[in-house]
Amino acid sequence: MHKHPALIGLMFTAVWLATSAPASAQTVKLGVVTTLTGSNSLLGEHMDKAIRLYMEMHKSDLPPGVNVQVITRDDGGPSPDKSKQLAQELIVREKIDILTGIVWSPNGAAIAPLATEAKIPTVLMQAGASANVTMSPYFVRFSFGTWSAPYYMGAYAAKHYKKVYIAVSDYAPGADSEAAFEKAFKEGNSDGTIVGRVRMPLATADFVPFLQRARDANPEAIFVFVPAGKLGASIMKAFGDLGLDKAGIKLIGTGDITADEELPTMGNTPLGVITVSHYSGNGDRPANKAFYAAWKKAYGENSIPSFTAVHAWDAMGGIYHAIREQKGKLDPDRTIELLRNYKTDDSPRGPIAIDPRTRDIRQNEYLREVKSVDGKLVNVELEVVGKMVVDPWVEANTK
Repeated sequence: MHKHPALIGLMFTAVWLATSAPASAQTVKLGVVTTLTGSNSLLGEHMDKAIRLYMEMHKSDLPPGVNVQVITRDDGGPSPDKSKQLAQELIVREKIDILTGIVWSPNGAAIAPLATEAKIPTVLMQAGASANVTMSPYFVRFSFGTWSAPYYMGAYAAKHYKKVYIAVSDYAPGADSEAAFEKAFKEGNSDGTIVGRVRMPLATADFVPFLQRARDANPEAIFVFVPAGKLGASIMKAFGDLGLDKAGIKLIGTGDITADEELPTMGNTPLGVITVSHYSGNGDRPANKAFYAAWKKAYGENSIPSFTAVHAWDAMGGIYHAIREQKGKLDPDRTIELLRNYKTDDSPRGPIAIDPRTRDIRQNEYLREVKSVDGKLVNVELEVVGKMVVDPWVEANTK
């Protein structure tokens, strides 16, 4: 995988400043645990790029005499023990004020006790497993919860199909997606039937055996969840290779299976695929167009930002808000209070707000269809199917 030149020096440890400042300046230390190497590195790379782009474009937003120092650690992928070790080093040795990043939900779960014990405000830029945000009172999530998109996808499926097969990756977000989809599907269609299901190993890239099993069950549609990135492209290839579209079987799922940055590699197989997600690069919003323009200016016309880049961008907006309100002198509990009440109408994904009770994000969920626009495949938003909603599981299970 080709990497942006500026990323090379950030592979394992990165320390850099948002502004040049004298030694007497007030410095806020931001620790980032993310995934910059290995087969799952794309989302971490986009997270890193979005952080740097935000800081470059918002230097003037910091109070006078305040700068932000970012210290990055590479967890290499789903690795709870390593992530916990890295977070502990950032807290104890580097004495960070805020912890952020965290691509993988198991890594977030491992870090939660440290955040609680050390009272370190921790801003989740990914880590979507619904339960993650409930694991520490010092967690605030700016990404999504994994019950949201599949729940609203299930509600859509209930109106259009009677027989559905479920195929999900075998880890916490996959289990969440299966449960959420099935709950909404059965609520909306008492005659609907789940004709089969399978949980696929997280490490696999060969989805043909699993989709063949789905085809044998003869569903009208297959609901799929896999982590965004290369796995989405792999499952799309398997769907096309098996001719499931020609057999009249629809592929539906969360936005992970038609991730904007992967669509150019998928050929025409995704055309007509219906998904639900909280963000589309094609979204017709001024803030989104401005974000896209800034991204492409910084990283090249052919670079397409993932939804993880948008999560990181918005999280940095919340972090900078907390820094400004405290003039750079951060108190952990005051920081959490500011973050849990944060809201803006200027996110690339539309209006967002952190729900004060759950510390999870409220945002729109969009029904989308892959279409060809100006010769390129894009996720076209058809309608808002969940308006400013918080993850249903989180809402039900937060005291």
